[in-house]
Amino acid sequence: MTGRPRPPLSRRTLIGTGLGVAVLTAAGSGTARAAQPTSAASAPRRAQAFLAVAMDAYPDHGTIRLTQSYTDQAGLFSTAFTYDNALAILAHLACPAGESRAVALGDALLYAQAHDPVYDDGRLRQAYNVGPYTFYDGSPQPDGFVKADGTANVGTQFGFTGTAVGDMAWAGIALSALAGRTGERRFLTGAVRIGEWIERVGRTDEPLGGYKFGVNGADEKLPFTSTEHNTDLVGLFGRLARLTGDKVWRERRARARAFVEKMWEPSGGFFYTGSNDGVTINKSPIPEDTQTWTHLALASPAHSRSLDWAATELAVLDTADRPNSTVPSGQPYEGVTFSSASLSANEGAPIADGQPRPDRNGVWFEGTAHLALALRDRGHSGDEKRARRLLGSIERAQDLLGDAQTVGGTALPARSGVVSASSPLDTGFGFGYYPYRHTGATAWYLLAASRANPLRA
Repeated sequence: MTGRPRPPLSRRTLIGTGLGVAVLTAAGSGTARAAQPTSAASAPRRAQAFLAVAMDAYPDHGTIRLTQSYTDQAGLFSTAFTYDNALAILAHLACPAGESRAVALGDALLYAQAHDPVYDDGRLRQAYNVGPYTFYDGSPQPDGFVKADGTANVGTQFGFTGTAVGDMAWAGIALSALAGRTGERRFLTGAVRIGEWIERVGRTDEPLGGYKFGVNGADEKLPFTSTEHNTDLVGLFGRLARLTGDKVWRERRARARAFVEKMWEPSGGFFYTGSNDGVTINKSPIPEDTQTWTHLALASPAHSRSLDWAATELAVLDTADRPNSTVPSGQPYEGVTFSSASLSANEGAPIADGQPRPDRNGVWFEGTAHLALALRDRGHSGDEKRARRLLGSIERAQDLLGDAQTVGGTALPARSGVVSASSPLDTGFGFGYYPYRHTGATAWYLLAASRANPLRA
């Protein structure tokens, strides 16, 4: 999340492209049925099962592979976002018997870093294709993650060719976590290359400081500075400082942290989204992740009120009688939405061309998991109880939402994987989230369930 009109390279754009309301309702939300008693202990295992299927969806296309981000019904085919795969690595490391999968995904990110079709400077792209498909215009896309010429299969069909500092930071966090767990030097080397690319491309001497957004697909620098991205860098640079012992990373961490702290609004107890020009703070909309990730990265008692702001000001309850809700009757879901703008979205107009109308009370499950983990990490009176309620809502969604969805044409194990949102929601940043099972939402659920804070160095 960044403070600007979101540029085309966002990892969160185009979800649900080409799908109408009828398809969404049939394939996204499942059919009405009574909630079945399930063991809370089994929910993480089923989430892990989803990540495994999404990772292994294209067995005929080599062992070097990434995890498909969304189920096929989302309309993004075999797209694997770098951000989602970084989260999958962290989630696998937080779960029993997950290290081998985490290592395989880490090696795939290193492969992409070393086999980019254009650049050899440490960058990763926003997304890759990991299996064959036929695009909307009828053109066949026959390759897996590794193309016939040995290069990584960059996500050109949707324009996912740019490189955002936030995506890079999460990949670096995941690689550095692998380095710490395995002791393998290659993972630390890859994480350092990412950090150095961010320093070269992102560092700015504008009045607000910090690190800029990154580059678009034409390798042009983007003018935005994001609270979320600089928060990510607090986590990455802190890990690199600890693992390398090089004090330069502490200085870079302090620079990113200083930008984040300038975004604090003490009278309201929340963080703004960032700046469009490096000079003026963008004060609307106010997103969820800049409230929760900041706590996870900074561990600052002076700023921990941001969790209460998110839990109160972004709270939603989605029920079947809400306008444009797609949840079945008798299935309420609670949590938080994406931003302050989501709560005032125009429910009479589509989120974007060809997409459905939004439900202002749609629950963003990835963000709900952010909040649950941050509350558990803070540990104030009542925080654990609030977190457990949020996790229960996510687990109910895993049980009941997103029936009959597939990855690479393969049916998912029963009740596995968390959908992005309970109903279509408008983020307020020019894109939406929809009820398709999602690697990122599932990974964040696993991190919250296991109390694993990925942003703490």
